[in-house]
Amino acid sequence: MHDQILKFGRRCALGVLLTWAISGVMARADEAAPTPSTPSTPSTPSGYQVLQKVKVGGDGGWDYLSLDGGRLYVSRGSHLMVLDAATLKVVGDVPRTNGIHGAAIVPALHRGFTSNGKDGTVTVFDTQTLATIATLHAGQKPDAIIYDPTTKKVLVFNGKSDDVTILDPDFDPAQPPQGKTLALGGAPEFAVADGAGKVFVNLEDKSQVVEFDPVALTVLHRWPLAPGDAPTGIAMDTTARRLFVGCANKLMVIVNADTGKVVTTLPIGGRVDAAAFDSERKLAFSSNGDGTLSVVAQTGPDRYTSLPAVPTQLGARTMALDPKTHRIYLAAAEYPAKATGSQRPQPLPGSFTIVVVGPAAQ
Repeated sequence: MHDQILKFGRRCALGVLLTWAISGVMARADEAAPTPSTPSTPSTPSGYQVLQKVKVGGDGGWDYLSLDGGRLYVSRGSHLMVLDAATLKVVGDVPRTNGIHGAAIVPALHRGFTSNGKDGTVTVFDTQTLATIATLHAGQKPDAIIYDPTTKKVLVFNGKSDDVTILDPDFDPAQPPQGKTLALGGAPEFAVADGAGKVFVNLEDKSQVVEFDPVALTVLHRWPLAPGDAPTGIAMDTTARRLFVGCANKLMVIVNADTGKVVTTLPIGGRVDAAAFDSERKLAFSSNGDGTLSVVAQTGPDRYTSLPAVPTQLGARTMALDPKTHRIYLAAAEYPAKATGSQRPQPLPGSFTIVVVGPAAQ
């Protein structure tokens, strides 16, 4: 995933906006126990706030985060860090995932899959022991990765070869499978499944969203996102059939997933890289590298309103939403006070932090 990584009331009297809450291999020796969490920050006018900031430390940058079974999986450049989501303590690690961007978990099989961007591979690991099961081939520069429980496919989106590798996760480790490939016609960013057998993926370089069938290996629709430009994060309201797309020009584009029509656009923060949708709270989010979490509330059929953004931390551009607790977990770090040279500033050693956002009541 590129370094812009992406992702969202008016009915306060009804209280709809006040109830959401964003809520074997051993741990590596260089990843010490997390430092005590900082006190929660004051809530924003919308009632949301940072509940915790826990300095986890450890080596590597970061990209996508994912949640499953009480664990938080964080890609760290060359390895996958595994945290207890409740305590934010490091409980394990999956090594040798060169250039990792993300992880997809298949709960029924107790298997996880990582997208290793520098090697063009997928590491398959046991989620109980974190031991590596197999290494599979993907396309060039695999980036986003998701599991679709409807089609039972793992989908690996390859940013350089402009395609998606489709894998069957239930395989015999003695006979690793060859994935199937579908050309997408542009550089894919993140993707979301609709729960009915179809998948939507952003094409960052084309400013489009593509719908495809991962079983039939067919591209079904290709829709422009104008006025949105360079989309990254994407999330979906599968009931209302609406897509929420975070774009680099500081817009969230809301799209009718059946017709491709742009319903509306709303302003978001800068350097978006992830999006999420809380189906119970009817809230969409985008996590932005400028240190904000943008929040969009559904107030009626095709009616959406921006809520005040939640200040998070500089660099907190990717996130994972827990649909049960409604908490949002973001990854960030500390940076030098002054950057030198023209290159992007590097995080301070040992400053990697998990930021947890939720409502003031939590």
